[in-house]
Amino acid sequence: MSEVSDRLEERPVLVLDLGGQYSQLIARRVRECRVFSELVGHRITADELRARDPSALILSGGPASVYAAGAPRVDPGIFELGIPTLGICYGMQLMAQELGGRVDRTGVSEFGRTALRAGKSELFRGLPREQTTWMSHRDSVVAPPAGARVVAGSDSTPIAAFEDPARSLYGVQFHPEVVHTPHGIELLRNFLHGVAGIPPTWTPAAVIEEAIERIRAQVGERRILCALSGGVDSSVAALLVHRAVGEQLTCVFVDHGFMRAGEAAQVVETFEGHFGMPLLHIEAQERFLARLEGVEDPEEKRRRVGEEFIRVFEEEARRLGRVPLLVQGTLYSDVIESGGTDGVAAKIKSHHNVGGLPERMEMELVEPLRLLFKDEVRRVGAELGLPEAMVWRQPFPGPGLAIRIIGEVTPER
Repeated sequence: MSEVSDRLEERPVLVLDLGGQYSQLIARRVRECRVFSELVGHRITADELRARDPSALILSGGPASVYAAGAPRVDPGIFELGIPTLGICYGMQLMAQELGGRVDRTGVSEFGRTALRAGKSELFRGLPREQTTWMSHRDSVVAPPAGARVVAGSDSTPIAAFEDPARSLYGVQFHPEVVHTPHGIELLRNFLHGVAGIPPTWTPAAVIEEAIERIRAQVGERRILCALSGGVDSSVAALLVHRAVGEQLTCVFVDHGFMRAGEAAQVVETFEGHFGMPLLHIEAQERFLARLEGVEDPEEKRRRVGEEFIRVFEEEARRLGRVPLLVQGTLYSDVIESGGTDGVAAKIKSHHNVGGLPERMEMELVEPLRLLFKDEVRRVGAELGLPEAMVWRQPFPGPGLAIRIIGEVTPER
């Protein structure tokens, strides 16, 4: 594997999900700093973390109180691993309590924009002494852990940030991951690049290089199919696979007649004309219209379109002979939603978003987007040369106009 791939895969930043609404957002913001991150469950043990050898840890926020029964906890041993760790909101409170500090419900809550006064700290390097942050808490740290130094406060929360550089432990009561904290992304960069010393290598070009290597290693000399819809996910997945294995890929574009005006022609021109990819354009408009005759319920229309798509795709696949591999545009958000984050990332199960095709056809999945969030898929698509109109197009439901049209679908409508 190349040096770039090694840098991308090894030693990720792990975001421990403590139930906060912004947990996924934290992982995305870390990646915006060009550092690879993964979201994992808070039950991960210190031994499991040691085995994964992350470059840094971030404890997310959460709605619980550290004193509430059943509130999410972490293995206190993680604070003894020497891994640079940042606690955010509830994550800061939990860190403080586990390390011998004190957390109280002071009777003063902070919700919304809050003025912060920052002192000298690696976290706040290059940032204004006075800045606006976004707070959302009732409990507060009223005594930092032994060895920790208070580095920021607000009128209502004297301890709004602390640090213990000797143990690489840092905490902030506010949310640097949200846009309402204008200097939040800079603080995250200071933590990632300054405190943890992580280089900014997670770039679209590097992601493409790694994805191509992964695809080649999995596919080998075998043939592979892709159900191409023209949406950004399937388009980027198809481009990555084609760049990796070329003519071994065949894309099947099932045109059900319910796409946006001119979209089907654009798909054919882009992938067959511009990129020179093997493409089967199946014009099945009449079949789909026949299946929807007399149907008015949108959920029934959705179900019938999905069933007919599978039938058409299977027919074309059989004509091609035995093809053992299928491209699927699974995203990292799909992976998270499928398995939750109660356990380590390795335990998260696969998410199927191609209408049951893998199980029905006994095909092995190739998922080149499995580690990417949607915004990253778009950036990779732009890097690959996908037309801007397709990269930034608004999402459109698979059944398309069939469910946008109220009532029965007819050729005239």
